[in-house]
Amino acid sequence: MLLIRLSIHGAWLLALLMSWAGSAAGGEPEERLRAAATAGDAQGVRALLAQGADKEARDRQGRTPLLIATHHNQVAAARVLIEAGADVNAKDNIDDSPYLYAGARGYNEILKMTLAHGADLASTNRYGGTALIPAAERGHVDTVRLLIAAGVDVNHINRLHWTALMEAIVLGRGGPEHTEIVQLLVDAGTDLNIADADGISPLRHARQRGYAEIVRILEQAGAR
Repeated sequence: MLLIRLSIHGAWLLALLMSWAGSAAGGEPEERLRAAATAGDAQGVRALLAQGADKEARDRQGRTPLLIATHHNQVAAARVLIEAGADVNAKDNIDDSPYLYAGARGYNEILKMTLAHGADLASTNRYGGTALIPAAERGHVDTVRLLIAAGVDVNHINRLHWTALMEAIVLGRGGPEHTEIVQLLVDAGTDLNIADADGISPLRHARQRGYAEIVRILEQAGAR
């Protein structure tokens, strides 16, 4: 009898957990919508939205269909979702949004669409950084240019106490892309002397790494 009760209880608990997981991830239309977003099936996305699928239904990682499309750089699917009113600022469980993720990864076509549809330029990722900071770190020159033009704060400091300029130097490679990004940031009026948490300036970091062209740009702009 005890084994029967335990078996019944276990089956009930399993059903409850499965039901909870399914509701958290949305129903069958939403699952199909996320699959279409992943595959870049823009027609499928459009059809499912027309059938009433929830464009903001999240998966277990908290990702909306638009964020999923952005993860895979599926421009056409992202366009359908954005034009249908999908939230470009909806964050997942780790504080990524379509706007922030597109900026960090250099997915410029999707980034442009998010900027044209209400991207929150002051929003920050799990490291407390704007979209500009990881774009600068990863050497996405055109992305940095787009974000500067959009008005992202070039002097924002993340939780590591690094600005976009600092990340371009400390986490960059000192090559042509990062050198151009430093120049873009300098031209945009970046404060050249915001030091890291240890009081080390961007110029000092550049000198320590032997980034001669970046050192020249910073010195010429008056960095200390």
